[in-house]
Amino acid sequence: MTSKKQVIILTEAASFQVKEMMLQNEEQNTSLRIAVKGGGCSGLSYGMAFDQEITDKDFTDEQHGIQILVSREDAPILAGTKIDFKQSLMGGGFTIDNPNAIASCGCGTSFRAPQRTGTPGNCE
Repeated sequence: MTSKKQVIILTEAASFQVKEMMLQNEEQNTSLRIAVKGGGCSGLSYGMAFDQEITDKDFTDEQHGIQILVSREDAPILAGTKIDFKQSLMGGGFTIDNPNAIASCGCGTSFRAPQRTGTPGNCE
């Protein structure tokens, strides 16, 4: 495991929401894993989950008191990605701004990257 470079930028608002979710789900001593998986209408989609397993294939970083994990395979696709949390009258949700995405769809969770393509499907 290494933390040589910052792959993900987690805003303070997103960090606050992640901490709230950790408390609600009783996830203590855990990390936030950010991943890329196949699927979605553009071929790739983002994944965020709590994970207690850190491997030597992970980049690690800590921001706002949250340990972030990204696999070395996903790191080039996610490099410089900013995750924020926006609240509005209609509710709230995470927003993801990935400078490596060459296309994305209206749902905001599916994208295409030059480094890896997926199989387009339905937006999740």
